[in-house]
Amino acid sequence: MARKPGSKSEFVLFDVIYDDGSQRSNRRVPKDILDGMDGDNPARDVIEAQDREIAERSGRPMAAIKAVRRSA
Repeated sequence: MARKPGSKSEFVLFDVIYDDGSQRSNRRVPKDILDGMDGDNPARDVIEAQDREIAERSGRPMAAIKAVRRSA
């Protein structure tokens, strides 16, 4: 029996490490933002914007981002 074609993901997952040593895994970034010549650099901007929104809603500041890498 033939396999069904896999669905193409609209997001790329990233692991984020913060200055305080904490880590958040599988942060979603839209795939179309990463299609340019900048590689994964735009992902950091998107994740920082997500963090600002989370901090605003929760009332607690987020730590500064130390590193961003694609999830394995």
